Amino acid sequence: MMPIWLKQTPSGITLSLHCQPGAKQTKVVGLHDDCLKIALQAPPLENKANALLVAWLSKQLKVPQKQIQFISGQNSRKKRIEVQGDIGVEQIIQTLMPE
Repeated sequence: MMPIWLKQTPSGITLSLHCQPGAKQTKVVGLHDDCLKIALQAPPLENKANALLVAWLSKQLKVPQKQIQFISGQNSRKKRIEVQGDIGVEQIIQTLMPE
């Protein structure tokens, strides 16, 4: 079964994320309001948290940063991000699913 925070689209996969900037460590911390909650080790200033989120997702999912695009929520804790290209739903679930 597909997690509620993940949707397959014709061009890739959309992630619904709830981001918590200013954390001690960047990591998935669980679920929050039908979103995957990610703690970010960057302040919510000058786009630093967004830049860290894209870099972290790129590293975790092993895709180039240019394949990760914001759909909405650049200035909000609740973000929708599309991972473009040939990436499997299973790969995302295994990589990001909270324990």
